[in-house]
Amino acid sequence: MNKLVMNFLVTEGYVEAAERFKMESGTEHIDLATITDRMAVKKAVQCGNVEDAIEKVNDLNPEILDTNPQLFFHLQQQRLIELIRNGKVEEALEFAQEELAPRGEENQSFLEELERTVALLAFEDVSNCPVGELLDISQRLKTASEVNAAILTSQSHEKDPKLPSLLKMLIWAQNQLDEKAAYPRIKDLSTAILEDPAV
Repeated sequence: MNKLVMNFLVTEGYVEAAERFKMESGTEHIDLATITDRMAVKKAVQCGNVEDAIEKVNDLNPEILDTNPQLFFHLQQQRLIELIRNGKVEEALEFAQEELAPRGEENQSFLEELERTVALLAFEDVSNCPVGELLDISQRLKTASEVNAAILTSQSHEKDPKLPSLLKMLIWAQNQLDEKAAYPRIKDLSTAILEDPAV
């Protein structure tokens, strides 16, 4: 159980909680510095500072972006979105032509994503824009999550924590058992108190 909790804390980037849990539980040694570095990259993307995030990723491991063209494209796409968000239209167009268009010529899906992103420039009111969701914070979070997963993979960690998957499996198993038998079930996952079966 301790390993599952530690896996969750490390994967999700809870450095202080992981340090405390490590001391209290005596779980194996975890390099918490890598978590801090990974969270700095994630935070930079979430704040819209994509250039800083790319620099930090390259400091961690330059092969991450070299071997993952889709991730690099998505970071560059996020950089373009930030230029558009900040009203830097000329700089955004120049960046799209010089950095993203050549990648779009190599990959059809990149070209489609680039076209969607550049479409933001065609609308004065992006709230009525069909691709306005690209300016939502959720787009930053999506890109940050993708970067986090790539860094975890490069560090030979799992990119998704095990605990949520196990909890989903528990709920599924209980739902399957509900149809077949009476058993002590866990109704509230936060307390894990067993509920006596209805007789």
